[in-house]
Amino acid sequence: MRLRDAVLASLTSVIWGVAFVAVKFGLEGFSAPQLTAARFLLACLPAVVVPRPKIPWLSLVLIGLTLFTGQFLLLFFAYTRGLPPGLASVTQQTQAFFTVLLAASFLRDVPTARQWAGMAIAFAGLAFIGLTVGGDLTPAGLGLGLAGAFSWAVGNVLVKRAAGAPMLPLVVWASLVPPLPALAVSALADRGVTLADAASHAPWLSLGAVVYLGAVATALAYAIWGDLLQRYPTAVVAPFALLAPCAGIIASAVILGEVFGPIRYAGMALILIGLVIAMR
Repeated sequence: MRLRDAVLASLTSVIWGVAFVAVKFGLEGFSAPQLTAARFLLACLPAVVVPRPKIPWLSLVLIGLTLFTGQFLLLFFAYTRGLPPGLASVTQQTQAFFTVLLAASFLRDVPTARQWAGMAIAFAGLAFIGLTVGGDLTPAGLGLGLAGAFSWAVGNVLVKRAAGAPMLPLVVWASLVPPLPALAVSALADRGVTLADAASHAPWLSLGAVVYLGAVATALAYAIWGDLLQRYPTAVVAPFALLAPCAGIIASAVILGEVFGPIRYAGMALILIGLVIAMR
């Protein structure tokens, strides 16, 4: 890989890692469903000029519901139930293992012995994290976060079935799906406070977080990542994704002052080690 492209791949992963902190600020001015809707209302704007990918509408809607709506709606609710950003940046990477298991079940893409070993190590790390439930981490927060990772994995499998669709148009048009269900959940959960009401009273940090999540972490980052995946083998690009949880942990520590105990750090380390083993 050329140095310029390696820098772009690293930058994209750092953008995604910092996004876990941006969510924390976004939720200070918006509810979880409102933040989901606002993020993708921004991300879908390029649909005005970007042509729709040549895949069936049903596939596009299902990808939007799982890869984006389910993943981020559940993740944002996990934050409101006590999932810390640094921990979220790591636990969300369990999507890689859920993806492997789903692909094996539905696409007959059987994991290798190395992938099984990596998954075993990562799930041991998840068990370590489970031992730290209490205080800043609730069972509901951890469960919602893992449910979001599972939704992400389902979306990955659906994207894999839509092989050949260009990534940027797929991301932009799939972003048209989340606002409607997210706003429907908001109408039920937010007691008459509309997205417009929340935006008019949100602090500038929350508004900045929405712009970052929608324009930078979704549209821009996925566009760069998709371009790299089209020009290089997946095995060359995918390992850079490991920088995202590392960036999330560092950003959470520096910006939010997050400090975890040794058992939780051990669990997070095991998840990352499992990822490295599986992705090799």
